[in-house]
Amino acid sequence: MMEKQLKFKDVLDAKERIKDICVNTKLIYSSDFSKECGNEVYIKPENLQITGAFKLRGALNKVSKLDALQKKKGLIASSAGNHAQGVAYASSKLGIKSTIVMPETTPLIKVQATKNYGADVVLKGTVYDEAYEEAKRLEKEKGYTFVHPFNDLDVIAGQGTIGIEIMEELKDVNAVLVPIGGGGLISGISVACKSINPDVKIIGVQSEGANSMKLSFDSGKLTYAKTIDTIADGAAVKKPGDVTFEIIKEYVDEIVTVSDQELMEAVFVVLEKHKLVAEATGVMSLAALKKLNFKNKKVVSLISGGNIDVVTMASLLNNGLVSRGRVFCFSVKLKDTPGQLLKISEILAKKGANVIKLDHNQFKAIDRLKHAVLEVTVETNGHNHVDEIVKALNDEGYNILKVY
Repeated sequence: MMEKQLKFKDVLDAKERIKDICVNTKLIYSSDFSKECGNEVYIKPENLQITGAFKLRGALNKVSKLDALQKKKGLIASSAGNHAQGVAYASSKLGIKSTIVMPETTPLIKVQATKNYGADVVLKGTVYDEAYEEAKRLEKEKGYTFVHPFNDLDVIAGQGTIGIEIMEELKDVNAVLVPIGGGGLISGISVACKSINPDVKIIGVQSEGANSMKLSFDSGKLTYAKTIDTIADGAAVKKPGDVTFEIIKEYVDEIVTVSDQELMEAVFVVLEKHKLVAEATGVMSLAALKKLNFKNKKVVSLISGGNIDVVTMASLLNNGLVSRGRVFCFSVKLKDTPGQLLKISEILAKKGANVIKLDHNQFKAIDRLKHAVLEVTVETNGHNHVDEIVKALNDEGYNILKVY
């Protein structure tokens, strides 16, 4: 066990330290997610936090506790995302120099955002591990204080302030769903929530392609993921924290996993229904709502962050449209005679399908002297609507091939 354990008082003290800078993100009731999972769902929108993610809380608590010499020498951290911006912002607010080591592959928009918050940025290596090694080297060389993204009790206490806010706003909450990367967020929240009400169920959520903490939790010993393959880049952690693991073993009830496809759907739904921009990592707890083995309970799902670039967002939304049955593309072989295209259009119009794109190509047909291939993309209202369109086309003698 750890020499020092996280106490509820540590979280309460953190709440007092950060209250003047961090936002108390109020819960949002979700009728759509409630309907989908059969529970009363509330969203805790940490994507609306300053810097766009929960990470500011832990960084600010850590930085606030440094002594005068540590503050004078400055801070260092390694991160490709939200932790970088949290440390940079917290340091600049308290007038402390910070250096962030980021992989050379980090998107320029994230590098610039970190610089804008006041940090010096060092680009090193192609993956996080190489950036981390460089940060540790600079820590020794320059005497900086290293701020770990999750395996630090002061950072964990800061993240735990979210749990206090949840319990204060929804006193009779039954379950809290929390994303897990290295485990800092759920460690702090679980200690806070269980200290206030031991009966609250704490459920962790990991990506299927980055499930090191679930492997550890299920086996009872710290286990590394052999490979990482997930769109939830903010939670792509091979080595979970030993500090966080000890807390999770004691306070967390269950850990479930979600697929990339489920994450893409959740990004789409939370944007369309709640007008909230969230990154793939951020919606892990929303994607897990369908995995719950209980009904009619009050559930809080935490959106951990919303720092996503526009190109990635567009790709996720397009995939979400398809997976939710909102866009349907099919091809059909037609006789190369006048009126065939009109007939297809009439069937689609009667079924209320809005044509987005149409490609009438004689050269795609093997017997192109007699036939042409028509590829149609339509806007639809869900999977039932798609089924109705397919049936209507089949009833008229058209054998279609679903493209997506």
